[in-house]
Amino acid sequence: MNLDALNIRLLTRAEFDTAVEWAAAEGWNPGLHDADVFWNTDPEGFVGAEYHGELVATGSVVSYEGRYGFMGFFIVRDGLRGQGIGTRLWFHRRDRLRERLRPGAAIGMDGVFNMQDWYAKGGFVFSHRNLRMEGVGAKAAPDPRIVALSKLPFEQVAAYDLPCFGVVRDRFLRAWIQLPDSRALGFMMGDRLAGYGVIRRCRTGHKIGPLFADDPETAAALFDALADAAAGEAVFLDVPENHDAAMELARKKGMQEVFGCARMYHGPPPVMVLQKTYGITTFELG
Repeated sequence: MNLDALNIRLLTRAEFDTAVEWAAAEGWNPGLHDADVFWNTDPEGFVGAEYHGELVATGSVVSYEGRYGFMGFFIVRDGLRGQGIGTRLWFHRRDRLRERLRPGAAIGMDGVFNMQDWYAKGGFVFSHRNLRMEGVGAKAAPDPRIVALSKLPFEQVAAYDLPCFGVVRDRFLRAWIQLPDSRALGFMMGDRLAGYGVIRRCRTGHKIGPLFADDPETAAALFDALADAAAGEAVFLDVPENHDAAMELARKKGMQEVFGCARMYHGPPPVMVLQKTYGITTFELG
């Protein structure tokens, strides 16, 4: 293949749907309505490699208002791998995202384990593993402390999210907590929000993400209320392995590891309150 003939450019909205379908074919199990939220978070955050007019690879370079970037959706079309397309696109994406961010802002990514050493050659440093845990949803007794996030001021939810994620992501968050085929819940301690979570329907089963909470008991109560929406169906939670209480929660809920990624950063990572993270939001956008 003549790599000089590759044209790396922004994806159209329809082409991003193609990227989501490729992700589904890889077994990444995207949410049914993820694409619209991802795209609207940063319409200039999705690129592809075109070869003689045909899309052959994709990847994201999402910027959170220049304060933090995240790379995902890195897929070379099956049958064209091992020819240098991925390398050309990956470094283009890294450099393009660096240009879109403020000086000193970090880039994060969740990469498959067997590519970790390769990503390190591009300046990414391993932080921890995020493990996809699978269980089965079950009906739960109502808890009066748990409320629909739609009943709370958005500003209250965003204020809780900020130290957990590390940077402001209001555009993403507004849409994420209103996804169709989803449930978004908060745990109230009096008039104070002590945690929140979202569960959404995916190609297979449901994913919980994020699951942020002040303590293990709050996280467990939220998990039960969320998993109630998927009673008898598969439930997935992407857990930071370096948070012992989060791993213990997954074990107590009878979940088993089925997949995982290495969280890596280019530059100093955002300051996040790990102790509140019982499940990350997504492997694709952080």
